[in-house]
Formats: sequence, structure tokens, C-alpha cells
Amino acid sequence: MVPFKTQTKHLIAALLLLPIQLFPGPTSADETSARAAMESAENPLVVITSGAGNIYLELLEDEAPRNVQNFLALAEGELEITDRQSGQTFSPRYFDGMTFHRVIPGFLIQTGSPAENVFGEPAEILADEINASSLGLDRMPAVLADGSFNPILQLSDREDLEEALLVPLYRTLGIESNGEIAERQYELDQHLRTLTIKQVYENQGYRYTEQHPTRPISRGTVALTNSGPNTNSAGFFISLVPAEWLNGRYTVIGRVVEGLDVVERINQQSAARGGNRRATLIYSIRRL
Repeated sequence: MVPFKTQTKHLIAALLLLPIQLFPGPTSADETSARAAMESAENPLVVITSGAGNIYLELLEDEAPRNVQNFLALAEGELEITDRQSGQTFSPRYFDGMTFHRVIPGFLIQTGSPAENVFGEPAEILADEINASSLGLDRMPAVLADGSFNPILQLSDREDLEEALLVPLYRTLGIESNGEIAERQYELDQHLRTLTIKQVYENQGYRYTEQHPTRPISRGTVALTNSGPNTNSAGFFISLVPAEWLNGRYTVIGRVVEGLDVVERINQQSAARGGNRRATLIYSIRRL
């Protein structure tokens, strides 16, 4: 274990780099109103205490049990982290002292990235917990009746088309050369005409479950960031808008029940500062 003084030194070093707001802006969010807004009293309730105010999250343990438990363990200092410099391990409250380092105006706020954490990176990377069928992705065509591609795929050019759809399809069908593409053109055409969004994502490497329901990403949804299929760690984002193009690719772990105005404030403040990545400090994330 790293000595307490070493942990403290790391945290102080991180905090000295951050502008701390001692008096957060006014907000009506509190624990009582947060609990009243929960879907189930059995779900964990956590509060993000930040420089802009408090954000209360209802975690959806029945929908993503392993990833929710991992999130809570990180927040409560129950998981070992390997120090980047010394190689020693210790168990900090992972999110304390971090910032909402990535903000996309009018869209989302994001934090928790291991690359942004002074302590290091969680050892375990978790698999996705996503039910594509409950999202309707198994009934959603990749190619529409007029021959255009479904806008959910966000294919803006030929490069996007090849990377997101064609190359994964070639790999799934065992096609390894341009000659085979030409020879099997009719087969490829038939596959494209019947391909669903779920199958597109499965060709990319996503694997889905039928054990738990999954809700779409909408305003106030909390979901884990990733670098591809089955790469969930500590990073998460809060969406400010419905984002159906993200459905099926990001594990949803919760929803904002109070403090969505704070999420908006963080989003707007960062945008006003020209995307200042250190605009809002997270003092702590705690289970209530």
C-alpha cells in the first residue's frame, strides 16, 4: 500500500492545478427530492458534489449490475489502483479531485477517464451490459427502403462506411481480398439489404445480453465511456439530449434524478470558457 502521505501528496498536486469554486451556484437539488424522483427506492443513490453544485444519480443496478458495482467501488475507495510512477497499489476514492474534463456544448459532460486521474488506472476492464433487443436495434434496418444508410450509423463519407460497416462485414463473412469482394458481390448486396443495426454492431465486436433490460440514452442518462466493445473502466458521461446513435454502444448505469440544472450549468460554463477542460471540479462522489 502507498503511505497516506504519498496519497495526500498526489491529491494536493492534483487540486493545485484546478480552479476551485468555494461557493457553488444556487441549486434546488437535495436528497429528499432526489429520493422522491427515483424509479425504485432499492436502487443506489449517489451524489456528485461539484464546484457547480450537487448532482444526484439513481444507479440502475438491475440493468447493469457488474458495472454499477464497479462504479460504486471506485467511488468508495474499495478497488486497488496501481500508481503510475511507483508501481505500488492503493485504494483512493477514485473520482475525488477530478474534473469534468470533456464537455461538448449542448450535448454532454464527461469525467472519470483514467488518463485524467493522478492516481492511475483501475486494473479491471469490464464487459458491456447492453440488451440490444430491448433497444429495438434488432428491428432497425441498416439500409433504408430508399437505399440510403440509416442515419443512426452517422456515415458521413466513404471512409466511415468502410470502417463502420463494410470491413466488419467482410471480416464476418470471411472475405479477405478485393477479388473475393467482386466474386461475392451479389451475396454482399443481399446481406446489406437485410442487415440490422444490431448486426452492424455485432460485426464490430459488440456482444449483447438478454438477461437485463437496457434503456436508450436520453436527457439525463449516465453511461460509461469506452474505447470500443467491452472496454468499460471508470469514465462516464451525462447526456443532455436523446442520443439514439449511441444506443447499443455504451453501457447505461444510471440517470440524473436531481441536479440536471447543474449538469447544464457545467456544460454552459465550459462552453463560455472556450471548452476549458478544468472548468468544474468534482469534490466527491458518495453513496447516500
